Amino acid sequence: MPGRRIGQRAAVFTIIALVLLGAVLAFAVARPRGLPEAVAAVPAALICVAGGLVTPRDALHEVRELLPTVLFLAAVLVLAHLAEEHGVFAWAGTAVARFGRGRPQRLLTAVFAAAAVTTAVLSLDATVVLLTPVVLTVAARAGVRARPHVYACTHLANSASLLLPVSNLTNLLAFAASGLSFAGFAALMAVPWIAVVAVEYVIFRFFFAKDLDGRASLPEPPGPAPKYALVVLALTLAAFAALQPLGVEPAWVAAAGAVALAVPLWPKLRVRTLVTEANPMFCAFVLGLGVVVLAVRANGLGDRIDALVPRHADLVGLLLVAGLAAVLANLLNNLPATLVLLPAAAHSPGLVLAVLIGVNVGPNLTYVGSLATLLWRRILHARDAAPRTGEFLLLGLATVPLCLIAAVVTLWAGLRLSGAS
Repeated sequence: MPGRRIGQRAAVFTIIALVLLGAVLAFAVARPRGLPEAVAAVPAALICVAGGLVTPRDALHEVRELLPTVLFLAAVLVLAHLAEEHGVFAWAGTAVARFGRGRPQRLLTAVFAAAAVTTAVLSLDATVVLLTPVVLTVAARAGVRARPHVYACTHLANSASLLLPVSNLTNLLAFAASGLSFAGFAALMAVPWIAVVAVEYVIFRFFFAKDLDGRASLPEPPGPAPKYALVVLALTLAAFAALQPLGVEPAWVAAAGAVALAVPLWPKLRVRTLVTEANPMFCAFVLGLGVVVLAVRANGLGDRIDALVPRHADLVGLLLVAGLAAVLANLLNNLPATLVLLPAAAHSPGLVLAVLIGVNVGPNLTYVGSLATLLWRRILHARDAAPRTGEFLLLGLATVPLCLIAAVVTLWAGLRLSGAS
């Protein structure tokens, strides 16, 4: 009888936790009156603690575990903003237009390269928030249809974030769980990253063939490159790899890069602007969401998820894990999907990376798959360039399955060659 009561209590707690998670995600998608996501996530986390769904000690431990990742997110958002202030994205836009030479196909190639590199180095948020408006402007000035190029921004913001631990918030979580070094992570994900970008590019060329016909206006020559900012970004990226084995958190490296970019701009910078760019409310959302997801896992759902995750990182196991992660990303959003799955996969670096493939590539299937995609959609709506839902879904169906397979097969080959599993 006591055991039955405990089981009923766990079932009730699971339902409550799932309702809270659903409410938080629905609020994040809708953002009524433009309110930040934390308005729902933080109270939901407090309800989980006050209601006994998680203990205060476990909640505090989860926040401490997530805090380095969240601090990095804040630092890299400031880093990307300062890079924009130095003219990095404006210069990239003119360079992209120049490479296009009046031909939409070449322009798409240049946008793919710019989006893939921006995502890998400055994270997917920089691609969505800073590069997408630049690409829209470049397409308008060139007199070409913007659709292929702006779709490339959101697809590569998700799928091209596979390369480095610092490319995505999900990557940082997976990196912490994998036990790999910065260089080891990048080495294993380099070929899957190339494979995904290549598959996306080929499909885009066919899918948007009519939009890529014709000629475009020749652009003006690009201005001088912002050399100081580019050097600082390159040194920051090198420092991520060099200092991680020494135990230096990526947040400190990103913060140092931001300080270096801020120094020449200091007379016209405002501290309030930098704080706003760090997006503390979104950081609070991530921490609150982590506690809510912990409540979901701790009250029974975690055991069910664990039972679905294979124990071995063979090809079939990797495909199953990546597929499961992609499905959960589109049902729950990729961040909570990562938090739910990583504990079940943490015994194998290969399975952790397969989870990452699923939660990074999978969100290209629906708008709700990632917060970055939702933000991209919001940006286009604000510029009267709203995407077509049917077209978005068809493009996702065309790209996501093939990209998942290409990434997982190349990851499996890399794991076999490296001896990691």
